[in-house]
Amino acid sequence: MAHIVIMGAGLGGMPAAYELRARLGAEHRVTVVSAVDYFQFVPSNPWVAVGWRERDDVVLKIAPLLEAKGIAFVGRPVTAIDAEARRLTLAGGDTLDYDYLVITTGPRLAFEEVPGAGPDEGHTHSVCSVDHAQTFRADYQKFLAAPGPIVVGAMPGASCFGPAYEFAFILDADLRKRKLRHKVPMTYVSSEPYIGHLGLGGVGDSKSMLESELRSRDIKWVTNAKTTRVEPGKLFATELDDLGQPRREHELPFALAMMLPAFKGVAAVAAVPGLCNPRGFVLIDEFQRSKAYPSIFSAGVCVAIPPVEATPVPTGAPKTGYMIETMVTAIAHNIAAELAGQPATAKGTWNAICLADMGDTGAAFVALPQIPPRNVNWFKKGKWVHYAKIAFEKYFLHKMRSGNADPVYEKYVLKALGIVRLAD
Repeated sequence: MAHIVIMGAGLGGMPAAYELRARLGAEHRVTVVSAVDYFQFVPSNPWVAVGWRERDDVVLKIAPLLEAKGIAFVGRPVTAIDAEARRLTLAGGDTLDYDYLVITTGPRLAFEEVPGAGPDEGHTHSVCSVDHAQTFRADYQKFLAAPGPIVVGAMPGASCFGPAYEFAFILDADLRKRKLRHKVPMTYVSSEPYIGHLGLGGVGDSKSMLESELRSRDIKWVTNAKTTRVEPGKLFATELDDLGQPRREHELPFALAMMLPAFKGVAAVAAVPGLCNPRGFVLIDEFQRSKAYPSIFSAGVCVAIPPVEATPVPTGAPKTGYMIETMVTAIAHNIAAELAGQPATAKGTWNAICLADMGDTGAAFVALPQIPPRNVNWFKKGKWVHYAKIAFEKYFLHKMRSGNADPVYEKYVLKALGIVRLAD
């Protein structure tokens, strides 16, 4: 009998638990360990931040969902990993032994890398967690009574640019509905070398399409922006040229700011010798397995993926839902194979697929593979994307409630977009 422990219960951890439970015999145990006792559908956080969703719409209690499928749950943070002994230490001092460990923790938000950044001790907001989205919402309600400038964007080292664009457009749409947009100058500030880079070197016609969208909504922008510090009501950024030399200094006033931070690995994972790169992301082979510890697998934002290209201001590569889903499926296949005495053969993908809401329309992009040159390089805009994201939110939350282990993207999204044909 083997004990498989999954560390993290987000977009990777919960599907991993369901898939492993579905694939493994009843003699094997599956346990999920999470620092919080709830699952949050992170892609909906921009909607929570402006009041288009309530917290309870996108948050689910974990324990009853897992217990219904015969999966154990421990709602405590992991403070240390002894990879040699295959043992976790939990907050409070208890330990948990494993035969296989699946790390799906997501990232640590590295606000400390820019002085004055972050919603807890700084002056900027985030939509990386539902708690942060609610914090923004509270300040947004006060802002609506006394509107002023808004800054939205991504800090140096950020890797997930889609939500930054998404949030700028959602704020624009919400303010227009409230007939307050004319009182709110907006600026998009990003470490990307150009609009539409997305951490992917651009996808299709993303540059011109997103520039056009920003212009049509009266949103100014600063790219190649190295945000250096944030003070109350002011964001300071150095704009670099293509050679990485300072070109212009910006001092941007704001009444409200949402800047996505750079990511790092969570402390307990980053501290394991030989497990991670210097940023704390897990180094894996083609089978999602640690290069240093064969009993450890990893998926999602916490894995190490190199940037698509060097940029004047550091940018990372995003890990989209489709990518995470294929990683999780590969892990489930490979652990099941090893327990059956067979070699691991399943591989995830680094293909990037994203549905981004823009308030009253939306944009979808597909980069297959993520690193150019690509077989598919596709970027489209339309109201249908707005509705597709709503439908995907409802489907994924239903999947989490029901414990469905089917891969969503492979069976539905890609076929709906008509991009690739995959076997059922």
